[in-house]
Amino acid sequence: MKSTRNLWIYAPVAVMALLSLIPFYILLYLSLNTPSRTMFDGVLMLPDFHFANYVEAWKSSKIGTATVNSLIITVGGVAIIVAASSMAGYAIARYSNKFHAVLFNTLLICMMIPAIIITVPLYSLMKSIGGINTHWAMILLMASNGLPFAVFLYTGFIKGLPREVEESAIIDGCTPFTAFWRVTFHFLRPVTAAVVILQGLAVWNNYGQAVFFLQRESMRTIPLAVSMFFQQYGAQWNLMAAASVIGLAPAVAAFLLFQKYFIKGITAGAVKG
Repeated sequence: MKSTRNLWIYAPVAVMALLSLIPFYILLYLSLNTPSRTMFDGVLMLPDFHFANYVEAWKSSKIGTATVNSLIITVGGVAIIVAASSMAGYAIARYSNKFHAVLFNTLLICMMIPAIIITVPLYSLMKSIGGINTHWAMILLMASNGLPFAVFLYTGFIKGLPREVEESAIIDGCTPFTAFWRVTFHFLRPVTAAVVILQGLAVWNNYGQAVFFLQRESMRTIPLAVSMFFQQYGAQWNLMAAASVIGLAPAVAAFLLFQKYFIKGITAGAVKG
């Protein structure tokens, strides 16, 4: 009876997992086929294992340069998000007052505003201060996009930590600032991993704003480089798929590196908040 109950629980999960993996399988399948085979032939058909697609995709779209640009913007944006949102979450969780309550509610409202809505005024602002086609402008934009949700997660997680964690450090002579970075932040690894993965993927995959702010070819990120196969080279699906696989590799590696903290950080940050 118990095994039957478990089957009904896990069967839908297995089906959803399989459906989620199918697009990735098709992507890998197309990336390994020759240009003469641009359609998905079926699950049982083997690809041509034409690895030259990856070499051609790397050269044609300058995806090496795009990867460097994506890494610079992602690392810079995520670093700002983690540093700023962890301190903001700590202040909101530990020093409750009306100002912090208003600030927290404002951040929650900002989470509901699509980034594309404010792209036009941001473009005008960045153009006036020379931020178009620069790394620093995209880093600041991506950080501002990710801060509200990250603050929400950190606030909920820190509320679940005992105050004695930092109070003992303050008694030993630390200031609240140093106590946070030397003691409290050490306990924030699960939620930090969740923020790094979620916001890192959001920055890495950003297209809607990058297409406006990074117009120069040398400044393109991976999503822009992949899109060039359709716009410039026509519908070369095999090369587009190969470039997409190359772009996915760092994101998958980051998830595998932080996966043991990911679920713990998400659930703790949401439930305790």
